Amino acid sequence: MQQAGPSSPSCSSTSDCFPLSHRNTAECGSETSAGPEKHEPTFLSRMRSIVSFYICYLLCLGLGLACVVCVCLWNSRWRGGFAWDGSALQFNWHPVLMVTGLVVLYGNGAVLYRVPLTWGQNKLPWKLLHATLMFLSLVLSIVGLCAVFGFHNAKNLPNLYSLHSWIGIAAVALFAIQWVVGMAGFLLPCSPISLRALLKPVHVWMGGSILWLSIAACISGINEKLFFVFSGTYANLPSEALLGNSLGVLIVAFGVVVLMILSNHKWQRPDSSPEVLAYTPLLQEENE
Repeated sequence: MQQAGPSSPSCSSTSDCFPLSHRNTAECGSETSAGPEKHEPTFLSRMRSIVSFYICYLLCLGLGLACVVCVCLWNSRWRGGFAWDGSALQFNWHPVLMVTGLVVLYGNGAVLYRVPLTWGQNKLPWKLLHATLMFLSLVLSIVGLCAVFGFHNAKNLPNLYSLHSWIGIAAVALFAIQWVVGMAGFLLPCSPISLRALLKPVHVWMGGSILWLSIAACISGINEKLFFVFSGTYANLPSEALLGNSLGVLIVAFGVVVLMILSNHKWQRPDSSPEVLAYTPLLQEENE
């Protein structure tokens, strides 16, 4: 840092204390109380933004937990519980695993980079945590598909005959491609920074699209299951149907909160400076 001239000794100390200050050299000599007053609104605005984020984030966690509790309660109390024997009890794993993996775990993994506590730290641990959460989400989704395919095959029922199944298969297939491309593009040491910059907007857009597909698959599956169970009595809205409809509302609310967090530019992780974005090996990841 350059030292100020003898005529303005206070300029050096001010610059040292406030290295991010926007005052120029000419303003350094005349110290007034206007500086802190100019920065105070920015600080308050940032604090309000952080508080708003954590309110939305807590709402996201609460809605996700409510979704998991509701789908487990539905299939344990009204559908008889769980098994892996080709019976209807094996099918009960399907909604639990798809809601937990493809929606709740996926959504929480998607908003991980928005948490302000992760800013200003080495991004590598958060990249690994993000990839791990998404991998667990993908594994749960695949096991959920195996549950329903195994049930259908054991009962000689056709597979992939409904719009729900088409949307669900599309969501899981795109999710698998998204994870593999993200792993290769953002974590492998051989991936150049130019490729990362090209993939990032596509990765973010595809992530939101997969979440929408997952929500559509889940709510259509809930509706399809309730129609199969109640047939002509669905209009009477028995307690199980009420719980199923409530689960669908919770899933939609969870998705709306997640997508609101992802779309708010104030809550995006600050970009790194160009010199920090230079290529570094995986185990020496940049501080972003």
